[in-house]
Amino acid sequence: MTFIRLAGLDEVPHSLRGAMVAIGNFDGCHRGHQHVFRGLIARARAAGVPALMLTFEPHPRDVFAPAPFMFRLTHADQKAEIAEALGLDGIVVMPFSREFSQIEAEDFVTRFLVGALNVRGVEVGADFLFGFQRKGTPAFLKDAGQRHGFDVEILGMLDEGDDHISSTRIRTLLGEGDVAGAAQLLGYHWFLSGVVVKGDQRGRELGFPTANVATPTGFGLMQGVYAVRAKLGGRLLDGVASYGKPMFNNERPPFETWIFDFDEDIYGRTLEVALLGTVRGQEKFKGLDELIAAVNRDAATARHILQATLPVSELDEKLGFFR
Repeated sequence: MTFIRLAGLDEVPHSLRGAMVAIGNFDGCHRGHQHVFRGLIARARAAGVPALMLTFEPHPRDVFAPAPFMFRLTHADQKAEIAEALGLDGIVVMPFSREFSQIEAEDFVTRFLVGALNVRGVEVGADFLFGFQRKGTPAFLKDAGQRHGFDVEILGMLDEGDDHISSTRIRTLLGEGDVAGAAQLLGYHWFLSGVVVKGDQRGRELGFPTANVATPTGFGLMQGVYAVRAKLGGRLLDGVASYGKPMFNNERPPFETWIFDFDEDIYGRTLEVALLGTVRGQEKFKGLDELIAAVNRDAATARHILQATLPVSELDEKLGFFR
């Protein structure tokens, strides 16, 4: 079955009706979420029906904040990419708004789960809440399933160490520059994507032309230098990336990737960049000569990290950042 992506549930293809559906925000699609997805896929395959992710964009917390503020781990495109790599048959990205938040939990069930999707079963995490004033609890969903004729499975949180695997934990690790720790909880090396935009051209003048991707408000990655592998179309490209410009204008800096042995005009193209390791934190240098020497050292370190780093899971391999 070809992977299907829907923006809302106004027109659901016949092939997705009767699906098993996992519902949640799924920011990060981390190993805890993957526990839900794999359970869903197993149930769907046993029943001979599709397995579908139903998620929401933008994140509800951003809708109710004065301005977008969350450090998002995965936006809709990344969720879809991960869902397909995991073996799900499709994803529904429901547009979330204040108006949408007023839908009663029972109405959500009858309109979307029963009416639009005719779900065979639903799978959610134990902390999932939905509907107006978040009255759609796991117990409510179980009861609704009995009334409307679909199965509901509630899965507990997945632990790692002394705590649950959570998006908050992963944001904290990335905020500390712990790329390896974040990858262990995510089950893949964290990646970002964006359109390459023109920067101040300073890197090119110094001999290190960078592909710059704008960062959103609330971007919480530690400012520093990272070993990265980028996907550009069907190509894999190694490089070293910097986030933060302490010697220049450091207000909402872009994510800048110096792609090794590469000199092409890629403005306007989409670049996906996976962080395979941390080179160092951000530093200030006394002058440009000291900065240039540091970039060359960073590049050498990044090449070593890239050569030594292996996928952390089968999903990590399927996402396509490893040769």
